[in-house]
Amino acid sequence: MSAKRSNDPFWWTLFGAGGTLSAFFIPVHVLLFGIAIPLGWVIAPDYESLLRLAQHPISRIYLFVLITFSLFHWAHRLRYTLYDGLMLKHLAIYIFTFCYGIALAGTLIAGYLVWML
Repeated sequence: MSAKRSNDPFWWTLFGAGGTLSAFFIPVHVLLFGIAIPLGWVIAPDYESLLRLAQHPISRIYLFVLITFSLFHWAHRLRYTLYDGLMLKHLAIYIFTFCYGIALAGTLIAGYLVWML
């Protein structure tokens, strides 16, 4: 009799990677575009130069990876919050589908938007 293999390590890996990337890079974006530029601490780049930067292949990959892993981090965190915090473990298949479905849809949308830059 063989034991059923769990896919939990895969989801925990996405959770860990998303949390790490989000913790390192999102505060930098918030600091630059939410605080430093509006307060005049940093000279604001013009639209064309930001667009050229975003259209660079490495920037596209960076944005796609950051958004994707952040979405899967959110999905895993929400999944276990609903399971453990709200005691909804009996709805496991629906919660799993909802959380990771939204993360997958967000990934597809992010991929499309980054591709169309």
